[in-house]
Amino acid sequence: MHRRYFLKTTAVVGLGGLTFGQAMGKPLEVPVRALTKGPGFHWFGYYDKRQFDPSNRYVLGMKVGFEGRSPVGDDVIKIGLIDLQKNDSWTELGESRAWGWQQGCMLQWVPGSASEVIWNDRVGNQYVSHIVDVFTRKKRTLPMAVYALSPDGSWAIGTEFSRIQDLRPGYGYAGIRDPYYDVKAPKEIGLYRMDLKTGATQLLLSLADAASIPHNGASVEDNFHWFNHLLVNTDGTRLTFLHRWRAKREDRQVMARTNFVTRMFTMNPDGTDRFIIDPSGFTSHFIWRDPTTICAFTKPEGQSQSFYLLGDKTGKIVPIKSDKMPVNGHQTYVPGRNNEWLLNDNYANAKSRDQTPYLYHLPSDRRIDLGHFPAGERYVAEWRCDLHPRTSNDGNFVCIDSTHGGNGRQLYLLDLRAVWGNKK
Repeated sequence: MHRRYFLKTTAVVGLGGLTFGQAMGKPLEVPVRALTKGPGFHWFGYYDKRQFDPSNRYVLGMKVGFEGRSPVGDDVIKIGLIDLQKNDSWTELGESRAWGWQQGCMLQWVPGSASEVIWNDRVGNQYVSHIVDVFTRKKRTLPMAVYALSPDGSWAIGTEFSRIQDLRPGYGYAGIRDPYYDVKAPKEIGLYRMDLKTGATQLLLSLADAASIPHNGASVEDNFHWFNHLLVNTDGTRLTFLHRWRAKREDRQVMARTNFVTRMFTMNPDGTDRFIIDPSGFTSHFIWRDPTTICAFTKPEGQSQSFYLLGDKTGKIVPIKSDKMPVNGHQTYVPGRNNEWLLNDNYANAKSRDQTPYLYHLPSDRRIDLGHFPAGERYVAEWRCDLHPRTSNDGNFVCIDSTHGGNGRQLYLLDLRAVWGNKK
């Protein structure tokens, strides 16, 4: 496959003064280039992490030597930095023994820093996190793994990845057995906050405390509980997470996909003022739009499964009424566009292996597909390769993980400047 090639997609016109073409349906060329290639397989992981540095010149990635199976404790991935201004050169920054196929090792830029990145690792019998300066290579290690960072880069939240790995394979880490494997809702572990300067850690909510809260009036304590998908809001005043449980353990690839119940909490960064923002049992992917609003794919009681805006501490639920986003995806708001544009995608499934990243304009209900990227048949369940589209900080570029090139999962860069009418 050529390193640089073009995909054609449907164009739209007249949205907020943007120029997409002369007529509805005229093809729009979206440049797409492969940032990585073999030997080895490359990806980044989740859609809600900062992959681009503040200047948008450097892109983070991970490299591994195999695919198609679950990681084991001895499997190592390499952490790398791609320079978009030097022929997409790859510079190795380090390695990790704490990773999964869906979210990697939580690799991301530290907010507020132009040079520091963070990722999780395993040292001995402990999950830790490293903060590394990509230019000086100065490294410091913190005593706990991280899940999400505050917008100012001063603290992080996390949970027990050994617990996740046992109950939702693909999202946790191998190498350390859950010490509370036989305990359905341990009081000793849960969601914690860690100071990124000192490493000081505080347990904010235990699994036992969460399990003790009835779900729609019924007790859920007699289940196996865990936390997943933690995220801090846009100004650092609230955080959110999914509280999940399942009645029993079963085949790992079944547990990677289904048979669990979910509710979404919000709370203050010190663990106070807890609120169940989505009690439906169906919360899936989400993103904070602003300090008080979450955009989530869910199924509120009596309503269809779709994308909704959830108001923190109000219980207000507003549907995004559109047939342009009919299925679950990995949605984020495009930076610098007044929260008018969502970047989203879809899953490959049994009927179609095509994965399509797209832009959706909320005020006008218009959608722009950015190409179709077919996933290989063997990329399923825990080791599937979702696109997980991530934007640059200026919204001009999108990076995806994809297997469509025939050489395994690799990183690809989509250039959106023509979409915005920015020819720079």
